[in-house]
Amino acid sequence: MRAPPRHLPRLALLLGAALLVTGCDLARPDGSATRNPVAAQPAAPRQVQFAGGGSDVLLQGFHWNSHRWGWWNIVAAKAPDIQAAGFTLVWLPPASRAADSAGYLPSEWRNLDASRYGTGAQLRTAIAALHARNVRVIADVVVNHRVGTTNWADFTSPAFASNAAAVTQNDEWGLGTGAWDTGDGYHAARDLDHTNASVQTEITGWLGWLEQSANAGYDGWRYDYVKGFSGSYVGSYNAATLPYFSVGELWPDITGDYYASCSGINYHRQKLMDWIDATGGRSAAFDFTTKWQLMLAVDRTEYWRMGCVPGAIGWWPQMSVTFVDNHDTGPSPDGGQNHWPFPAGKVEQGYAYILTHPGTPTVYWPHYFDWGPDLQNKIRTLIGIRKQQGITSTSTIAVQVADATRYAAIINGNTAMKIGSGSWSPSGAGWVLAASGSDWAVWKK
Repeated sequence: MRAPPRHLPRLALLLGAALLVTGCDLARPDGSATRNPVAAQPAAPRQVQFAGGGSDVLLQGFHWNSHRWGWWNIVAAKAPDIQAAGFTLVWLPPASRAADSAGYLPSEWRNLDASRYGTGAQLRTAIAALHARNVRVIADVVVNHRVGTTNWADFTSPAFASNAAAVTQNDEWGLGTGAWDTGDGYHAARDLDHTNASVQTEITGWLGWLEQSANAGYDGWRYDYVKGFSGSYVGSYNAATLPYFSVGELWPDITGDYYASCSGINYHRQKLMDWIDATGGRSAAFDFTTKWQLMLAVDRTEYWRMGCVPGAIGWWPQMSVTFVDNHDTGPSPDGGQNHWPFPAGKVEQGYAYILTHPGTPTVYWPHYFDWGPDLQNKIRTLIGIRKQQGITSTSTIAVQVADATRYAAIINGNTAMKIGSGSWSPSGAGWVLAASGSDWAVWKK
């Protein structure tokens, strides 16, 4: 038997909600049993920082090809619609001058006028339009790596005390004199040495500069490619800049059996737990484990997978940011990355799950604005139900059934949901059907 994850002995301090199982059928089609969800009533929530207010709903405010269309102006124009939908946070793409169109190979961090998304003034207008509607704005910050202004590592705006010393000694440039990399290498740009005092100073100085409304006015950070450097530095950068919300893009490798479930995938979400721990509890992480298992559940008619609440939300929901697709995994208008897309015909079920469950849910811009009014209306309705029912990042989950054709749970004690083709409805008085769609339904009381 696999040893329990080191995070679990502290579960009572880590979870803001119990994971309860009542009346469950967690049998697999072959008759073997899945691992039961963790069941514990916490004595008190663990102290965490920079995870928002608990009731946030995040909009990924771009896709892979957004740079083609004067994006800051589009975001500003959509601000009323974003507010009306119920979003409280919007994550915008990298705004600095970069060697690539999408902004993920930054060169001049403090130059916001050379982005393919628009000028610095247009960015400030977009942020101000969102702020005027009580929507906070999250910057996509790329600090793992950087490219030079005209050459490999001639960094400007800002330069480091020593540009050579700012680059890890094992970077493929070959001239870096810094320490060994504290994470995975990134071959498209120079790997920065986060142990270097000048690198730390320039990063925290830049983030603080981005928070100032005269420059941008951001409220928090989405850290790109955090597997490239130790999570302890994210904790330090957040401690220095005090963001409202912080989330790291840690995309753990799937090793072994891609079709494993429950205890067989604990190693995957354990990597997310370890990274959050490394930050000192100062940043949330995207819940790639939930995406993985939810995709398999809906695509293979294996809803029993979800009975053990297999994602990061099953262990630390307050620090888990759930999503169906993003600019890397899913499709974008006119193409895009599309590396690991959610089954297109099952996207409704994906949102029915994440928008009714704990964690901080994320909606992908194309799903809301480009996939048609029917999906948009359903997403907006689900967000409204979440808010009406007081579902938060730490709400309770009571799994009711999880078998081949259906997964059903009662969330927060007042919201019931079902995904899958199998029939199910909540028992007892007072339940009213609040929304439904293709193989999903939500009730409230």
